[in-house]
This record gives sequence, C-alpha cells and structure tokens, in this order.
Amino acid sequence: MEFFQPEYYRKTESGAIKCLLCERTCVLKEGGKGFCGANKNEDGELVNLVYGHPVALNIDPVEKKPLNRFLQGSFTYSLGTLGCNFNCQWCQNYQISQKHFDEKFPSDIVLPDEIVTGAIQSGCMSVSYTYNEPAIFYPYAKDIGSIAKENGLKNIFVTNGYQTEAIIKDMKNWVDAANVDLKCFNRENHLKYTGGDLDIVLRNIKSLADSPVHIEITSLIIPGFNDSDEEISNIAKFISSELGTEVPWHVSAFHPDYKMTDRKSTSREKVYRAVEIGLSAGLKFVYPGNVW
Repeated sequence: MEFFQPEYYRKTESGAIKCLLCERTCVLKEGGKGFCGANKNEDGELVNLVYGHPVALNIDPVEKKPLNRFLQGSFTYSLGTLGCNFNCQWCQNYQISQKHFDEKFPSDIVLPDEIVTGAIQSGCMSVSYTYNEPAIFYPYAKDIGSIAKENGLKNIFVTNGYQTEAIIKDMKNWVDAANVDLKCFNRENHLKYTGGDLDIVLRNIKSLADSPVHIEITSLIIPGFNDSDEEISNIAKFISSELGTEVPWHVSAFHPDYKMTDRKSTSREKVYRAVEIGLSAGLKFVYPGNVW
C-alpha cells in the first residue's frame, strides 16, 4: 500500500493553526485549545495534550467493541483518553469524553511501546482505541498502532466517523477494523444532538467500507429520537445498498444518561423490531445489544 503521511495541522495567514485531525478543523490561536480539549496551539505547533495519558485501560472481549465478525472470541487491549469532538446528549462515557484535559491532571505517562507490551503480556490479539473518539488522540493512536502491527497485533478503531478525509486515508494503512457509530439518519437531529454533520459521517463510512478495513456499524436506538420504523429502515437500507449486505449492524438499547434523562430505556421489543427491519432490508448480520 502507498505510504501516506497526513498533515495534523496547518498554519494560517493570521498566525493561528488549523487542526486537521477531525472535520471540526478548529482554528487555534496561540495557547488555544480545540473543541475536544485534547489539542492545543503551543508556539505555533499542534500539541496533543492527551498523548501518553490514557484514562481508561482495560482488557475487553472484542465483542464488546462491538465487533462480532472480527477475531471472534479474542481479547483486545482497550484504551481511551479525555475529550471528544462530539457532544452527544446521551453519551454513555460522558465522564471522560466530555472532560477536557488539564495539564495538571495527575496521570502516569504510558508510552506507545508500553501499551503494546501490555497487550502482548495480556494475551490480547489486538489494541482498541475506544471509550472516547480516537480521532482526537490520533498521533498517540497511530504511534501505538505502528508498533502493534510490527508485533503482529491488529488495530481497532471505535469511532464516530468524523475524521478528515486525509486521516481516513491514513487509517487504511494501519487500522484493521472499525466500528462506526451511525447515530441517526436525520441530518437536522444529527447536527443538533451531536454537533456533527451526518453527510461527513456517511462519507467516511463509505470510504472505510471501500477498503481492506473490516467495518461494523452500531446504532443506539433512542425512544423519540431515531426509533421510528422509517428512520431505522433508512439506516438499514443505507448499510445494505452502500456498504454491502454482509456488513454487520449492531442495534443497541438506550438507557437514560448525561443530558438525556427525560426518556425511558429502549424496550426489548423495539430493539428486536430494529433487528427485523435490518434483516428485511437484506442485511445478513444484525445483532441486538444491551438487552437481556
């Protein structure tokens, strides 16, 4: 595969810098941080503040990512940092994703080679970049991923799909599998409740699907938000027609959290209705999640 090194930032005529890790493309003045709180302009350079500072580090079944058609039955070394480029009103990991990095934050530095050593010693077959959006700590993730590949490990991205096209292109060189969160299929609601443009997410999903990267999709079914038969059907048809009928789709039950505590948990019946709709759209692998 052709080697490609993306720009992580670009200097502007005003003397600021533009971050190019995600499609927010925040313009940072000297000393300024991006929306995610994880990247900062220091002396005209983009500094990834969370580099080497994972706040969540666990050994998980790969099915928990969730990935049901990739390295089934194996364990994955999972890490995440503080910060996110979305502000999902229902975030299940808001305690870390919606918290900004503080330079005084007491955290041990864990270098990329130490992450890989931990994965190998734990008997994991892969490293997962998860819990918060890995695009915001992409320099750290890629450095880990490069060492992981050299040691025969796979790399897994659990993402909201809001990277720049250049980062997506680069991911194809070292990421082996991705689970992309397709939160809804209504452009207005997607922008209002996450802060992101749905069309960019769809563009990146299609780009990853048209590559050697193994891809699976997850949709959290939220009452009164994206649980109508029409919207669920539109998501299923998009996956079937644009990605392929063998791309797995995970439909998971919502529970009230963060800023969306005014709704009830998703019923088991609604989740299985989504499974039925997915299968009717021709999808071969539709998995219910968060239901007993």
